[in-house]
Amino acid sequence: MKKTAVITGAGRRFGFELAKALLTEGYQLFAHYNSSRDGIDELEALGAQGVQADFTNIDSIQAMVRTISSATDSVDLLVNNASCFFDNETVDNDNNALAAVFQVHGMAPYLLISGLQRQLSHSGNGLIINITDIYADRPSTDYIAYCAAKAGLANMTQAFAKSLAPSVRVNAIQPGPILFLPEHDKEHRMQVLDETPLRVEGGLEPMIETVRFLRDNPFITGESIKVDGGRGLMI
Repeated sequence: MKKTAVITGAGRRFGFELAKALLTEGYQLFAHYNSSRDGIDELEALGAQGVQADFTNIDSIQAMVRTISSATDSVDLLVNNASCFFDNETVDNDNNALAAVFQVHGMAPYLLISGLQRQLSHSGNGLIINITDIYADRPSTDYIAYCAAKAGLANMTQAFAKSLAPSVRVNAIQPGPILFLPEHDKEHRMQVLDETPLRVEGGLEPMIETVRFLRDNPFITGESIKVDGGRGLMI
């Protein structure tokens, strides 16, 4: 029987590459996006169903839940990957950005987990993976709101792991320097790698392999796995 996955923020970077990997494995895939369809057309051509939702809007999230619930009775994997990365200056000067940080990383995952609980329970091996951050444990003073929101998602991971057991497992992945952004200059990249014991940019495959590990090991729940080249040891 074909398995079903839901990935938020599926149009780019990790979400996009994970979506392609799961489609290759034969999954029925719901690929969430907000406003940009970058990557979504390619995923749909491979068999995914694109689902638009604005995660700063409760009605939009609930509409996404209804769309998925009407299309499938079972969800095997929910990956809460969507993110917005704003520094202190941005959120201090834009109340919408401040609200979005907590809505995207807190409200949306909560509503998706709660709204799809029945489908996840019907899987027989339902799994939720929340993408948090190594800074959830040791926050950066330059991204206070972002780190606090990710820490909330980490706490939510443990709470749902307790409340949804034994029918659904809930875990988190804490990425480090997986894939630099285009705006990261050479000096920044070198500084980050100098503070990373393995001294390499990890790439997305280690993240995808960690998803597979959590999926295939049925005796892990409530855990957070760092995929960071050891950077969490240094910050």
